[in-house]
Amino acid sequence: MKLIDTKDAVGHVLCHDMTRIVKGEFKGAQFKKGHIVTEEDIPMLLSMGKEKLYVWEMEEGMVHENDAAQRLYNICANENIYPSKTISEGKIEVFAECDGYFEIDVDRLDEINSLDEIMIATRHSGTGVKKGDKLAGMRVIPLVIEEEKLKSAEKIFDGRPILKITPYKLKTAGVVTTGSEVFKGIIKDTFTPVIIDKLKAYGIEVKEHIVSDDGTENILKAINELREKNLDMILCTGGMSVDPDDNTPGAIALSGAEIVTYGAPVLPGAMFLLGYYDDGTPIMGLPGCVMYAGATIFDLVLPKIAAGEKMSKKDIVKFGNGGLCLGCKECRYPVCPYGKQA
Repeated sequence: MKLIDTKDAVGHVLCHDMTRIVKGEFKGAQFKKGHIVTEEDIPMLLSMGKEKLYVWEMEEGMVHENDAAQRLYNICANENIYPSKTISEGKIEVFAECDGYFEIDVDRLDEINSLDEIMIATRHSGTGVKKGDKLAGMRVIPLVIEEEKLKSAEKIFDGRPILKITPYKLKTAGVVTTGSEVFKGIIKDTFTPVIIDKLKAYGIEVKEHIVSDDGTENILKAINELREKNLDMILCTGGMSVDPDDNTPGAIALSGAEIVTYGAPVLPGAMFLLGYYDDGTPIMGLPGCVMYAGATIFDLVLPKIAAGEKMSKKDIVKFGNGGLCLGCKECRYPVCPYGKQA
């Protein structure tokens, strides 16, 4: 840095905050570190007794933090994403323009964050987000940075944004409720209302609901009836354990679905089943925990499935790291570590 006359400071970058005090009216930073001095700032600076200023020496090949933040945002910019209106203290924040499934190219994010004096911080990849949610923040560490470091980040970017939001696409669902006790009216169905509420958060409406008696043939018949309705997804509840009289997994397999997994490394939710039909329609067998637990495997898979993206066995396996719900007295999911991979 160097010391210069204030009247010659236009276009230079301040090295520290400039505090202004007006008794009974104002006390604080009139100009913040990193501010680029303008012609209009000179009278105010002189009125504050600042006849000389310490400024950064902007050499060729160096980039101011605000310009650097913009270039880092360009690495992240994508459809359904927008930046903060202003660059505050060299930082840009990123927000969701719609509800959807949020993904990050984590490997390339790690590469960029491995570069000296550059940082991009994000929320976890593989999560559902709402319109207006904060997704990321980015800045460089010093007030000015060597352009070559930014070019290294841009080389990793290579025209492929590292952040992505896929809007939710699935709109309709059908539910098969299995169990002779519900079918015969002995107990009330308390499972389906839970599913209806969870799906509503993703813009999905339960259009069809069939209560089926126990037995593979009965469950299979109900599934096939829903298949004829051209629904976006089918959900089956009840009969999902390994007991001999729990026939839902077998009925789903007989319905023609290709089973991705029966079982998940997630608690609660180990008895979860996921399959797909030839036309891409997902079918899920939901274990009883979905009815009473605050967050389960269903909450972890629903954002991606609602976005119309097919899940693989590998996707389910990855939930094992972070897939243990801590059973907090007051459930705060998704603001917790449940289901989040490192």
